Amino acid sequence: MLKIKLQRKGKPGHAHFRLVILEHTRRLTGSYLELLGSYDPHKKTLQAKKERIQHWLSKGVQMSPTVNNLLINHHVIEGTKVQSWKPKKKATEPAKATA
Repeated sequence: MLKIKLQRKGKPGHAHFRLVILEHTRRLTGSYLELLGSYDPHKKTLQAKKERIQHWLSKGVQMSPTVNNLLINHHVIEGTKVQSWKPKKKATEPAKATA
């Protein structure tokens, strides 16, 4: 199954991301099928190929939750946002045994 994901690039502390299509089982650091755009989180700028994204979505390609929310925020696609992360559950302390 193909997915649209963010591939991290840039220096430590100053990341840039590429929007790429790749097989969902492949590593993000490797090669990709097609480059669809880039995202700079520091300037909050997104450069995306809207026609190519629409083409791949019509073919049944899925998106990661983060990419889905990013494209909706920048009005590249329309739809509803999805939860992209789950908050950690707080560990409860075990009941202390009284002697």
